[in-house]
Amino acid sequence: MQSPFTLVADGLVLAVRLTPRAGRTGLDGVRMEADGRPILSLRVAAPPVEGAANAALTTFVAKSLGLRKAEVTLVSGETSRTKRLHLSGDPQALAARVRAWLAGETKTR
Repeated sequence: MQSPFTLVADGLVLAVRLTPRAGRTGLDGVRMEADGRPILSLRVAAPPVEGAANAALTTFVAKSLGLRKAEVTLVSGETSRTKRLHLSGDPQALAARVRAWLAGETKTR
């Protein structure tokens, strides 16, 4: 299976499909978009109002991967469900963390 992230020089870019206003914050696994690209499906309890869902998303990803909040930034999709997050750090180490996170919590869809 392909990964929902791309390695870049200063970290990695993670493709995310966010469901706001969910019953709980969590990881739903990796899905394939209509064009065949993998995307990480996440949900947050926060509503999509005044950036609350985006803030909850970056906080959840940072906590799940053991990163500081400042190391997770939203690079595109501020008002869309499909988002791209930049994770700062060593690309290989970050890729290993993301793979371990997905292996421990991914639900097959």
